[in-house]
Amino acid sequence: MAINLPAYNTVLKQLAPYGAKLVAVSKTKPVADIAAFYAAGQRLFGENYVQELVEKQAALPTDIEWHFIGHLQSNKVKYIAPFVHTIHAVDSIKLLQEINKQAVKNKRVINCLLQLHIAEEETKFGMDTAEMQALLQAWQQEPSAFAGVRIVGLMGMATNTSDEIQIRKEFHQLHQVFGSVKATYFDTVDYFKERSIGMSADYAIALEEGSTMVRIGSLLFGERNYNK
Repeated sequence: MAINLPAYNTVLKQLAPYGAKLVAVSKTKPVADIAAFYAAGQRLFGENYVQELVEKQAALPTDIEWHFIGHLQSNKVKYIAPFVHTIHAVDSIKLLQEINKQAVKNKRVINCLLQLHIAEEETKFGMDTAEMQALLQAWQQEPSAFAGVRIVGLMGMATNTSDEIQIRKEFHQLHQVFGSVKATYFDTVDYFKERSIGMSADYAIALEEGSTMVRIGSLLFGERNYNK
């Protein structure tokens, strides 16, 4: 077990002044590691792979708030719809429609974050601002058709770089888009409030740029094991 409880406590102290939440990213890590953080009081965990999330959810306490943070294929939504709390990376109207369909089947409302592409890397997923506007306009035109989803904010991933100025610029861009989207589409509700930005290497910058939710894995769990 390679979990780092001192780092966990340090992160919590850093988040406290901002009122931000910690999503402990447990992908590729064993149930025992998650259970250790659970025993320390952590309840929000994030996973990237559907099958892994389903297996872990069945093996761990039912009061864990599971967040799916990876790229999600529409045909796999049905496997996590019965229990997932929040889906972070909604990057198309097709995916939002499928989440809604499966949520309604399970008599649930699933929280969703719209993923904005803010990085210079083309390999990262996410919508540009025009695509996001198109999705929101479709959602606004027929809100009853999306009764199973609640759009609660935006998510983004910065470029994988050591250039803190660039990272800050990208996080700031998401914060600006968030303000515009809130004013245009969500000005009368209080649930549209989340900005899911910041990971192990850049969460301090993200907090300064308005993050309400950081996704931290390797700092807490150690390096990932992909040779399972």
